[in-house]
Amino acid sequence: MLNPKCVHFLTLLISLLSLPSPTISQSSSLTNFLHCLHYGSDPMVSQSIYIASNPAFQTILQARIKNRRFLNPETLKPVAIVVPTHIDHVQGTVICAKDNGLQIRIRSGGHDYEGLSYRSNVTFIILDMSNFRSIDIDIKTETAWVQSGATLGELYYHIANKTNTHGFPSGVCPTVGIGGHFSGGGYGNLMRKYGLSVDNILDIIAVDALGNVHDRASMGEDLFWAIRGGGAASFAVVVSYKIKLVRVPNKVTVFTKGFTLEQGATDLVHKWQQIAPNINEELFIRVKLQPSFINGNQTVTATFIGFFLGRREKLLPIISKTFPELNLTQQDCHEMRWVETTLFWAGFPIGTPIETLLNRTIWTPLFFKNKSDYVKNVIPKESLNKIWKMTMAMMDRNDINKTRFDLECSPYGGKMNVIPESNTPFPHRKGNLFLIQYSFSWIDEGNNVSFNNIEKLRKLYDGMAPYVSKDPRECFLNYRDLDIGSSRSNETSFDDAKIYGRKYFKDNYTRLTKVKASVDPNDFFKYEQSIPPIN
Repeated sequence: MLNPKCVHFLTLLISLLSLPSPTISQSSSLTNFLHCLHYGSDPMVSQSIYIASNPAFQTILQARIKNRRFLNPETLKPVAIVVPTHIDHVQGTVICAKDNGLQIRIRSGGHDYEGLSYRSNVTFIILDMSNFRSIDIDIKTETAWVQSGATLGELYYHIANKTNTHGFPSGVCPTVGIGGHFSGGGYGNLMRKYGLSVDNILDIIAVDALGNVHDRASMGEDLFWAIRGGGAASFAVVVSYKIKLVRVPNKVTVFTKGFTLEQGATDLVHKWQQIAPNINEELFIRVKLQPSFINGNQTVTATFIGFFLGRREKLLPIISKTFPELNLTQQDCHEMRWVETTLFWAGFPIGTPIETLLNRTIWTPLFFKNKSDYVKNVIPKESLNKIWKMTMAMMDRNDINKTRFDLECSPYGGKMNVIPESNTPFPHRKGNLFLIQYSFSWIDEGNNVSFNNIEKLRKLYDGMAPYVSKDPRECFLNYRDLDIGSSRSNETSFDDAKIYGRKYFKDNYTRLTKVKASVDPNDFFKYEQSIPPIN
């Protein structure tokens, strides 16, 4: 009688033979990969492999596709999805894919803005890390081990279950995967006090291109440096991180205050540029700029969203002294636990249960395109007026219920001015006033709709050039943007990579290429914006 594990493996092979006309090379590579993975590692891994004929394949593929632009027939599908449950499965996937000439794409939460964690133009496999979601909090040492497939929301929830006086500096979207977020730097409203996510990582468990498992001690400081903000998918598969928890008060304060152009938004945004990067490091004030229609008239609304590590009675005098024009009152300020602010910042009503942080499917995916910029000098009022015109051109009355556009401006300063540029691959430190994220989303389907909307965003981005960083025009890796340069799926060009590499990493790019050459000289881990081994 056949072992049930072998029966499952044979079923995979029989299903493979029934696939609709794959190329001979694809079929052969996949068959050999499946054989290698089944017999070369834990046989249970066969139960974690999904190929196109498996009824669950499409569901698993789409479960973590967050950008509907890549949910179309033109997007090449993987020949298999491996959803490992044990580190042996990760090792086996790397070894067997490499031995059989198959590219792997590593997916944690699926929030890569350009979909590079789940799409390619060559034959590939998705290594879906979503089952690696354990979180172990140790309050005594103020540390935690968190696996790369966990989400930010899950991390925040588990911290709160142990303590009300600790948090972690990361992003505001609770469904984002830990693996991708930490890999690009990871920032949020605690960064002015504690820096980025990567500034608070103490150890890492990862699988290299040879299938070997490493921690910080065995991988060495160069690789440990590279995968904390340099795009880990260029170097290894990160399985888990040891992080340093940071201290927060029992109660913190948040606020939101909005102004239109007619209510003085231009003066306020101009003042904000001078105040927000230099104010008390325990205070973070983001401004979101959106075109809107009020009483039939088009305008721009500036919404100031604040987070303060303290009570309102301490916050109000700070605002009164430094930014009185904001007119902040006690009624505007809401005190709550740190974990509750993560829901507030994600756009949920005050009082939303913290269990919502565990929901991985809160929002319906949209079509979208995002870009980023860094601002180093205060933008004059007359230039802000030009920006308002470009912003309003992104939307007309017919678009009100179909599209959404905003410029999200996040202040730097504080701890970000203290940490050297070379401390991690993330180089955007001292000298930056704020980061801009351009976010454009829409609901209408069709390639023409997407093309036209992306062109509108590119036009605005070009128009912003006089007001942002130059030589290079810097970009944030977590806000992936293929417009700034890319290589082919199967070949990372050193010349092409130097263009986007300098924009993401500035002078740290050269060191990243040297680390790549030492740990993955044959360039197994590659994608359209990966780091190549130095020539």
